[in-house]
Amino acid sequence: MTENKGTEQCCSDNEDLFEGYDSIVCDSSFLAKLEDVELQMRQCHDQQTPNLCEDYLSDSILAEDFRDSPLRALPSSQPEFHKAVTTPHKSPSRGAHNTSTPDLINPRPAVNHADLNVNKPPSKARRSMKDHLKKVLIDNAATSSTVSKTVQQKEAVMTEEMSFAMQAMESISAEGDLGPFFGLPSKVKDLILRFKGIQDLYEWQKTCLSLDSLQQRRNLIYSLPTSGGKTLVAEILIFKELLCRKKDALVILPYISLVQEKVRGLAGFGIELDFMVEEYAGSKGKFPPVKRRNKNSLYITTIEKGHSLVNSLIENDRLDNIGLVVVDELHMLGDGSRGAILEMTLSKILYMSKSTQIIGMSATLGNVGDLQTFLNAENYTSDFRPIELKEYVKVKDSIYEVDPKEETCFSFSRLLDFKYSSGMQKMDPDHIIALATEVIPQLSCLIFCATKKNCENLAGMICKYLNKEFLKHKKAEKATLLGELKSSGNGSLCPVLQKTVPFGLAYHHSGLTSDERKLVEEAYSSGVLCLLTCTSTLAAGINLPARRVILRSPYVAAEFLKRSQYKQMVGRAGRAGIDAMGESILILQDKDINMAKELLSASMEKCYSNLLHDGGRGLLSLVLSLIGLKIATTVEQVRDFMKGTLLSVQEAQVSPERSLWDLTVESIETLKQKSLIEASGDVHNETILQITRLGRATFKGSVDLNYCDLLYRDLSKGLEGLLLNSFLHLVYLVTPYDMVHQCKPDWMIYFRQFTNLSAAEQKMATAVGVPESFVARKAAGQSVRKSVDIVVVNRLYLALVLYSLLKETNLWNVSDRYQLTRGFVQTLLSSASAFGSSVLHFTEELEEFWAYKSLLLELTRRLTYCVQAELIPLMEVTGVMEHRAKQLYNAGYKTLAHLANADPQILVQTIENLFKRQANQMIASAKMLIKEKAEALQEEVDDLLMLPPDLPSL
Repeated sequence: MTENKGTEQCCSDNEDLFEGYDSIVCDSSFLAKLEDVELQMRQCHDQQTPNLCEDYLSDSILAEDFRDSPLRALPSSQPEFHKAVTTPHKSPSRGAHNTSTPDLINPRPAVNHADLNVNKPPSKARRSMKDHLKKVLIDNAATSSTVSKTVQQKEAVMTEEMSFAMQAMESISAEGDLGPFFGLPSKVKDLILRFKGIQDLYEWQKTCLSLDSLQQRRNLIYSLPTSGGKTLVAEILIFKELLCRKKDALVILPYISLVQEKVRGLAGFGIELDFMVEEYAGSKGKFPPVKRRNKNSLYITTIEKGHSLVNSLIENDRLDNIGLVVVDELHMLGDGSRGAILEMTLSKILYMSKSTQIIGMSATLGNVGDLQTFLNAENYTSDFRPIELKEYVKVKDSIYEVDPKEETCFSFSRLLDFKYSSGMQKMDPDHIIALATEVIPQLSCLIFCATKKNCENLAGMICKYLNKEFLKHKKAEKATLLGELKSSGNGSLCPVLQKTVPFGLAYHHSGLTSDERKLVEEAYSSGVLCLLTCTSTLAAGINLPARRVILRSPYVAAEFLKRSQYKQMVGRAGRAGIDAMGESILILQDKDINMAKELLSASMEKCYSNLLHDGGRGLLSLVLSLIGLKIATTVEQVRDFMKGTLLSVQEAQVSPERSLWDLTVESIETLKQKSLIEASGDVHNETILQITRLGRATFKGSVDLNYCDLLYRDLSKGLEGLLLNSFLHLVYLVTPYDMVHQCKPDWMIYFRQFTNLSAAEQKMATAVGVPESFVARKAAGQSVRKSVDIVVVNRLYLALVLYSLLKETNLWNVSDRYQLTRGFVQTLLSSASAFGSSVLHFTEELEEFWAYKSLLLELTRRLTYCVQAELIPLMEVTGVMEHRAKQLYNAGYKTLAHLANADPQILVQTIENLFKRQANQMIASAKMLIKEKAEALQEEVDDLLMLPPDLPSL
């Protein structure tokens, strides 16, 4: 290498950073010397004289050309190689140096040559010195110059560009973009295909997800017809919140069945995408929810549980953890007391958390503008339906197509010409059998009836006249279904279902048990059943579409249909991906034609605030919770909050005679009279409002204000002589007050069950106000002179029903014994479970009721499941009813761990009438439960091991 005498301190833009590399590599004499050295080294190794080789190499080429060469004379990027050669090696490890370059600075100590042959590892093929030098030179070429200002400037520019790119990435991340699928990873799209079978979104869904309001995180209300695909849009927004913004999400649904269906449907996503899915329905749900450090949660709740959850988050200053709230069926704001609870929940979120986005899904409403004002939201509306819906009415023998543009509202479609016998015409004057058999058994049909009894009678009547060929259609599957229905009833089978199921028919209403409903729904969805006669509750609940929907009459019970109810029912017509179209037929009598025309041409109903429903109970509850949560502590602050309610928006329509201010002041005075709040003094001439102990217990337990003082008296009286050798006394205390008037006792049955009680239990009954003499006189039909509180009498009767159920867990036997429908008994059980949870939270706030806490915890658990103890772990899995739990247990799946680790294929083969999709959902739900329990335990461990932040120090 020749030394550059005039090395420039500042290199020009045209500087050749490779300078002498080419001259070195192309210098044949240099390379020849290098090869000679290599050859000599090999010979040295062959002669076992490594030290000599090292000395020779050190004194040869490298020593001559590198050791004494001044650093400044090297090309600008070559010092890296010089540094590598001359820098001592740190902690060399075996095999770390695959080079023949010696350690010039720290020569290795002398080695006993005799030892070299002992355990000598096989030598690896040596790399040519020439090849190695070339590699080092090329590596050096990639090393930035430490001398060139130009290179430094380029590096500075690159650093600035990288910094800018990082900022851009951070801003994108803040907006929540993680991938190509509406800002989500492609994995989400793959999971939607895998779990839901959806390959692509509808155009309206893509448009909606691209709205500026959603991109800028503004609140949104979107309205579409039933089956339009509203749910998927909400789920994509939920995934974005959980995965991109790393915030929790809350979904509020109107019914427990919908909550359970949603939990089952999203548990698989939670497992795959690593977020928690938590159910808040009935007695399920923890308040406040477990605080998770490393995972986000999706809370799926009923309206009531959603309100309690929001209250607990506000109380613990955690509401900002909720980034998104999705409300399904937003028009439920207009639904009585439940609408009032939903309005309270949304008003608190709007007032307390400005960062939480609210998305509302709704049927088309006539006054959606009011809801927009209330929620400060934009509105997106579409009339899209994936399947064309044709609406018809039937009058006598004629079918008319519904056409609101026509003056008469109807246009003639076809004349019916069914060959009915005189007997058949008398039994079925509306030709329902003929209308149904046009589509069944190959296609499906739903027939909506006005009452539960109509459902059962109609299903039985249709079977009488069906062709015997119907019995052959899916005969084996129907036999399996009958066996499962019988097993679910512990050997009992509804006589109507026993008759109708072989023909592929069943009825569906609240009189069925949860197990029966589940089995009927699954059989209908899979095509085993082709026709259901049902009440309007099916339209509002789980999605069971049909090719044809028939409305038996334009009534629900004794009331004429509302437009929203009609639209919900006919919206079930048409199954996306199965039917080319859907059709509905409304059967009319002459007297109903004019009202039906008004129904079909009317604009959509309007949604109004229900805070004043039932004497203003909603408003009272809202004011109580505002003071209890310290959202408002003065009358003026309460007034300020009330300005953000739907009631405030609709004040002129809902309360034209009295102002909202007057109503608020009156509510505060009422709460004072009930001893639920009190004035504690003045600050700046404003009275400070505080909640009392009873008030706190009432709002924490979500107890109805009409019953809070009664509950307190019953619990206090219970402490005087609490019966502990039987569950009866505790069961009585959690029997819901609001169900007392739904059942009138059969006095003979009452007396028979009363006499079967133990002496201690009869004494307890007398203590609460129901002496045996009273029941005996009523059973004998004699007059009763002594005044007895009939509410207490009826409540004890319901408590006896629940007590019997707890003892033997056979719902059919208990229903027969008390002559009650099994649906009513199950409703009573679920209501008692939910009320028991409320009473538990009520007692936790009152020190004098400390004794109830542990007792009610166990009782509530038993009421929730009401099965043998060994089945309870399986019953915790969402959607697993008693019958399915027994099947799983008997098949060897005895714990959550068994079910979570099950093979879905084996599960389907082992469990009768279980389909692959259901098996996958069940396994995912079990995995989610185990994950949830493990996470809760881990959080507890972390809390125990965490160093206290306020630890004293010197």
